[in-house]
Amino acid sequence: MVKEDKAAWKSNYFVRIVQLLDDYPKCFLVGVDNVGSRQMQQIRMAVRDKAVLLMGKNTMIRKAIRGHLESNPALEKLLPHIRGNVGFVFTKMDLLEIRQILESNRVAAPAKAGALAPLDVVVPAQNTGLGPEKTSFFQALTIPTKISRGTIEIMSDVKLITGGDKVGASEATLLNMLKISPFTYGLSLAQVYDSGTIFDPTILDITDDDLRKRFMDGVCNVAALSLAIGYPTIASVPHSIINGFKNLLAVAAATEINFKEAATMKEFLADPSKLAALQAAAVVTAPAASAGPAVEKKKEESEEEQSDEDMGFGLFD
Repeated sequence: MVKEDKAAWKSNYFVRIVQLLDDYPKCFLVGVDNVGSRQMQQIRMAVRDKAVLLMGKNTMIRKAIRGHLESNPALEKLLPHIRGNVGFVFTKMDLLEIRQILESNRVAAPAKAGALAPLDVVVPAQNTGLGPEKTSFFQALTIPTKISRGTIEIMSDVKLITGGDKVGASEATLLNMLKISPFTYGLSLAQVYDSGTIFDPTILDITDDDLRKRFMDGVCNVAALSLAIGYPTIASVPHSIINGFKNLLAVAAATEINFKEAATMKEFLADPSKLAALQAAAVVTAPAASAGPAVEKKKEESEEEQSDEDMGFGLFD
């Protein structure tokens, strides 16, 4: 009876994961290391009606995906990434919104001896509030201290743990004594699957402005290369035309050749005072334009004061 129930459970699990893979075009592959059951329940509540969380044994997940490859061959891209303590977050909504929800449900946790540090831990300079009897403990960790008003004071910031290293018993004890919870745990995004494509979650940080900038950088490089080797392209033609026009203006300035576009330049060359007068006018116009709104505001305020005086009311009427 027990075996039949287990077999039925596995069958239902395979049906569920296949149905989710068919119904949802997007999902996160997430790591769930150091995530407790209570925190997992809170995450499920946070993404309710927006996403579906699915956990399970890696062997069962791989078996379900391999059995569904005939219908959706693109799922094979997920297989190399299903290792370790992982799960799925399926969604039809914007991936950035779901990622923000997942990241907002990370909780602070104290350092535990033997655990791998996900990041560097720096103990800031501070008065610890601990008595002088703990001085030897700090000395064993080579932390510079002094006694200030009967308590131990850390004199400078100290890098206690390096990311990727195991947390030692002494380091964990010190952080707990100082009431420092240096780590945060939650669902860590490992990979993103979207309509048959799998990519790193950092790709989601790329904006339209980033794409536009990279594209324009490429266009500039193509234009520069085309101009350097004398090979015309769509990117270099505008620059070539401008450069040619500059050459024509230079020839017109050095000779008696005249054409419509060079008339203004020749006029300024013949009488430089006109150019100086034009530049002076531009300098005067700019401050006046910027001061215009302030003048109008003062004028409105004076009109309001005058209208108040015309009402005919005095202070003691």
